Amino acid sequence: MAVYILMAIIAYAIGSVNFSIIFSKKFAGFDVREKGSGNAGTTNMLRSVGKGLAALTLICDILKGVVAILIAIGIGKIATEVKPEILVQIAGIFAIVGHTFPVYFGFKGGKGVATSLGILLLTNWQIGLICLVFAILIMALSRMVSLGSLMAAVLFPVLTIFITDNYIVPGNYIVFGIIMALIVIFNHRANIKRIYNGEENRLSFKK
Repeated sequence: MAVYILMAIIAYAIGSVNFSIIFSKKFAGFDVREKGSGNAGTTNMLRSVGKGLAALTLICDILKGVVAILIAIGIGKIATEVKPEILVQIAGIFAIVGHTFPVYFGFKGGKGVATSLGILLLTNWQIGLICLVFAILIMALSRMVSLGSLMAAVLFPVLTIFITDNYIVPGNYIVFGIIMALIVIFNHRANIKRIYNGEENRLSFKK
């Protein structure tokens, strides 16, 4: 049990490093949470700061998920008394929780989509790629990042039912997929309301 708790703390600490806040303060002179949608994530960085720092934020947030999973795998190889797939799932969940409620930034963070992508791609590259392509397709058709993210989140647990191989650590990931989806949906609750009311912001591909 102590190993699981340690993994949760490590993953939460990693997830709490919010690059959009760090980059916006250092390079743009303001906290990205004070601009646009108020969200500390890639999309708001794109709208409030620019493409370059938005791309850098995206990469770093994806890497947070990757690093958390790799640490879980490493600990699983050392602590043979624990189940490695449970460590991986704990790492993924708490990395997202850290991104959403960062201890270093007043517990006000982002929605965890990029970090979730890193987790999905490393946990199961096949599921990760399917969700990524599906999200991009929905975003391109609707011009709503939030809708693509939500639809991909819902697709993830469904795919875990049908895809049972290619996991970096073999195990049952259905419950993990459901929890991850629920976190992303919860983080997009304001977006869901705006989508329902026809008020959600749309990307402009002409800019």
